[in-house]
Amino acid sequence: MGLLNMLGFGNKSNDVKEFIDNGAVIIDVRTYEEFASGHIKGSKNIPLQIISSKINEIKKWNKPVIVCCRSGMRSAQANSILNQNGIQCINGGSWNSLESKL
Repeated sequence: MGLLNMLGFGNKSNDVKEFIDNGAVIIDVRTYEEFASGHIKGSKNIPLQIISSKINEIKKWNKPVIVCCRSGMRSAQANSILNQNGIQCINGGSWNSLESKL
């Protein structure tokens, strides 16, 4: 992994494609209400406020994870939480932007 990727400035489109090719699960960390107003088809809704309590469940999936939200801020926090708990994860940013890369 190059320095730019480690700092979060890598080519996110390539990262997303690689993760999807490896069977990634997309987790939308917005609130239930936000998720209900629109989301990526097939994504799972686990709000940021409860994601820490779902670590064991997410680990059981045994798949890489892409997190998204409205703007990329909450998903950045979720990405950090998941990575700290040994889950292979990337921040997909806003769900609209991520959806356009799929």
